[in-house]
Amino acid sequence: MKQSIFAIVISFFAVFSWNTFSVAQLTDSLPTEDTKELMVQDMLMLLLGEEIDKAVSNFYNEYVTESPLVYPYQIDIVDVKRVHGFRSFHFYITLEATPVVGPHISVGKDRLTFEIAPTLSGQVKLRKYEHLETHELPPNWKHIMKQNA
Repeated sequence: MKQSIFAIVISFFAVFSWNTFSVAQLTDSLPTEDTKELMVQDMLMLLLGEEIDKAVSNFYNEYVTESPLVYPYQIDIVDVKRVHGFRSFHFYITLEATPVVGPHISVGKDRLTFEIAPTLSGQVKLRKYEHLETHELPPNWKHIMKQNA
């Protein structure tokens, strides 16, 4: 009897310790301090924010009555390419965004590719928009869905 209780306690401790270790690993991968790279990325998201919001609004306008928002911290940079080589100022940047409505309810996940160059009118142009995922809205937000969607 004592051996089985001891085995249960040891098993519980092993499982509990393993889960704690996993959570610790997850939090270690998140930024804990500001870096120049993180600041530049955040500034870029602020500068591209209007173009991102416009593209997302255009896409979701067909499906919902309320335009989703994309917060800068809900955008990941997937790829950046310098078109004409080292120190040229012509870029393609691919982002993944998670648009939300209301109290941060995700409506989907999208990939946007922008061209950024001084030769473009406004310097930024949406080149490609891919809808990757559709997230189901909770019952109290289904009223924003358009009937024909």
